Amino acid sequence: MIRAAVLPAVGSPLEITGIELPEPGPGQVRIRLAAAGVCHSDLSLSNGTMRVPVPAVLGHEGAGTVVSVGEGVTHVAPGDGVVLNWAPSCGSCHPCTLGEVWLCVNALAGSANVYARTEGGTELHPGLNVAAFAEETVVAANCVLPVPDGVPLTDAALLGCAVLTGWGAVHHSARVREGETVAVFGVGGVGLATLQAARIAGASTIVAVDVSPEKEALARAAGATEYVVASETTAKDIRKLTGGHGVDVSVECVGRAATIRAAWDATRRGGRTTVVGIGGKEQQVTFHALEIFHWGRTLSGCVYGNSDPAKDLPVLAGHIRAGRLDLSTLVTERITLEGIPGAFDNMLAGKGGRALVVF
Repeated sequence: MIRAAVLPAVGSPLEITGIELPEPGPGQVRIRLAAAGVCHSDLSLSNGTMRVPVPAVLGHEGAGTVVSVGEGVTHVAPGDGVVLNWAPSCGSCHPCTLGEVWLCVNALAGSANVYARTEGGTELHPGLNVAAFAEETVVAANCVLPVPDGVPLTDAALLGCAVLTGWGAVHHSARVREGETVAVFGVGGVGLATLQAARIAGASTIVAVDVSPEKEALARAAGATEYVVASETTAKDIRKLTGGHGVDVSVECVGRAATIRAAWDATRRGGRTTVVGIGGKEQQVTFHALEIFHWGRTLSGCVYGNSDPAKDLPVLAGHIRAGRLDLSTLVTERITLEGIPGAFDNMLAGKGGRALVVF
């Protein structure tokens, strides 16, 4: 028996309870978690904005130590430190054959599986494949990647979602060039990672935007050169900071229609707006035909940072070892499993950066 945070039904409170994990079967790995980040996507899963089979154990951003492996698993062994990859690519669907592994149509197929049971025998699904809100988990072998050398295991949890997403938004989706100006909307875990990525890319002016004035210190520590408290004049305020033109790149990390629209309006003519935030279907964003022609901007979605974790993790590790990327500055709260509901409340209130469950 191990302890886990179980979502019994969409919209229900999480239950911290004991669950029974099987031993790993062929092609599976059992992992003892060291840490798991609390991501806004977990909140979206709990409230139904995103759908997964329930009851489920949530948590998709994690790292830990291999306990045992099933038949056929050769790339990791007991005792190895690993990062969880919640969206493994199948390698054979159409997007995968195009090299767009972040769009794999089979990436979340494992979420429909039954991977564990409660003490009472209720079948449980692994939310987003990996069920990281638990002391231990059993996952498919393609959901684990070795922790790069020189990266502390607890910090490595953040590589599984926030950092890959923020890094990829800057380097793969928006393709920020040295000297360009960047605005980042939303200073949560992903936003803080995006700010660091923009700094590493050599952006000149980096504007952080958030509804909370209290996050300014966090944003500046991550690389922001300017800070704007979100309001109805956000886009105008950003244009004033950039010679009246707007920024070359806006990265939206919130997933709200008003924020996406503000990010678009803050982008210069011919610039790029990248949307990382996950919003609900009710969040409708409107544009008129003339402005699309006149402004010549590019608006693009960004899934998991448009990243290939197997290729990007070694690159990120190099920046961590060189001191350019500081994972610890993303974390504003270290909690236990019991602290996850409070972390959700803080997200809704716009407080803090990343909460990290430490086991």
